[in-house]
Amino acid sequence: MKKLKFTVRVAEKNKVQLKIDTDFIRLDSALKYADIAATGGHAKVIIGNGEVKIDGKPCAVRGKKLRRGDSFEYNNTVYEII
Repeated sequence: MKKLKFTVRVAEKNKVQLKIDTDFIRLDSALKYADIAATGGHAKVIIGNGEVKIDGKPCAVRGKKLRRGDSFEYNNTVYEII
């Protein structure tokens, strides 16, 4: 019996750093700051649809506080708060 070999390529995720001057930024505000969402309402829809991931899991909490060192993922891009 022949053994089959498969090679799997995983696309690398883009990385973007978001610099903040405050102690934290709310997730919905971070989406606007990163030019992902045009308005707070748009950010609410994106978050509500489960399109934003934190720690690899969809996050539905639009007021989630992000601090320096935290990151979130949207559309195959990781945004790191610095």
